[in-house]
Amino acid sequence: MIRWPLLPFNAFYWLGISIRNFLYNQNLLKSESFSIPIICIGNLKVGGTGKSPHTMYVVDLLNDLLKTAVLSRGYGRRTSGYYVANYDSDFRTIGDEPMQLFTRFKNKVIVAVCEDRVEGVQHLIRDFGVQTIILDDAFQHRKIKAGFTILLTEYNDLYVDDVLLPAGNLREPSKNASRADVIVVTKCPIMISDAEKESIRQKLKLSKQRKLFFSTIVYDDQIVSDKYKLDLAELEEYNVLLVTGIANDKPLVDFLHNKVQKTEHLKYKDHHHFTLDDIHKIEEKFNQMPSPKIILTTEKDYTRLEQYHELLENLYFLPINVKLDSKHEFDSLVLNYVQKNSK
Repeated sequence: MIRWPLLPFNAFYWLGISIRNFLYNQNLLKSESFSIPIICIGNLKVGGTGKSPHTMYVVDLLNDLLKTAVLSRGYGRRTSGYYVANYDSDFRTIGDEPMQLFTRFKNKVIVAVCEDRVEGVQHLIRDFGVQTIILDDAFQHRKIKAGFTILLTEYNDLYVDDVLLPAGNLREPSKNASRADVIVVTKCPIMISDAEKESIRQKLKLSKQRKLFFSTIVYDDQIVSDKYKLDLAELEEYNVLLVTGIANDKPLVDFLHNKVQKTEHLKYKDHHHFTLDDIHKIEEKFNQMPSPKIILTTEKDYTRLEQYHELLENLYFLPINVKLDSKHEFDSLVLNYVQKNSK
C-alpha cells in the first residue's frame, strides 16, 4: 500500500521493458547463441523465489553426466567482471548465492560470476571446455539465447498477483512468462492437492499442454557448523537463536516451529552484509538465552556469517533442497534437452 502512489510511474517502466523485449523478439537486438546446451533459471519478480535450491537441483541432475558450470551475476559482490570461484573466494568476491553453490559442490562444478553473461559463457567454454552452463537468475538477461528456460514463481506470491515496478515487484509483465519452457511453483505445502494445482494452473492462465510443476522445500536431517553436525531431532532440546538475511524466511520459521524448545529470531534484509556491530548484537541476544542453545542460520546466510565463526562458536546452518511433484517428467525434459543439444 505504501508503494501505491508510485503506480502512475509503472507506465514508464512498462514502456521501457516492452520496447526492449520487442527489439529482442524482432531480432533488432541480438541474442547470442552457443553450441552447448544452456539452461536459464529465473523469475519475473524481484526477491526470493527459491532460485538457489532449484539451481542446485539441476546441478545435481547434470554434473555426473557433463562438465557443468553455473554462471551468475554475483549480486552484492565487491568485485566486477569475470571471476571464477575458488578456495580463496568469499561472498565479497563472488556474492553470497554463488558462494553457497561453491561451498555445496566444491570441485564438482565450476561456479563463475560475470555481469556480462555473454563474456562469462565465452570464458567458461574457452577456459574450461564446459559442456553445459546453468544461468542463475537470468530470465531478463536476453543477450544470451538460452535453449531451455525454467521460470519460478512462489506459491504464496504468484506473479499474476503482482504489478510492475516500482509500485509492485514484477520486473516485466506476467504475460512474458510465455518465454519459459517450464514453470515451477515453489515453496508449496507438502500436501498440495490436485484440485489446488489445477486452480493455480487456471490462475496462471496456462493451457493443459504447458508444463507446470510444483516444488516443496526439503530441509536436511542435520544442521552443520564448521566442525560439527547435529541431528535435527536433537533440536527439540535446544533454544535456538535464528538469524536470517534472506528475502523470505517464513518457510524456515514455520519449519522450526514445532522442532525446537524455543526460538528467538533476528531478521535482517536480503543479502545483508553483517558487521561487527551486528555480531555483537547477536552475541548479546544469544548470551541472554538459557542453555542448551545454538545459533542457527540459512545455508546462504552462513556464507556471510562464517567469517565470524570464532566469535559465534555455536553457529550452525540448515542445508536446503527441493522436491518436485513430477520429478521424473521434469528430469526427463531437462536431460532430453541437454542430450539433444550436446556435441
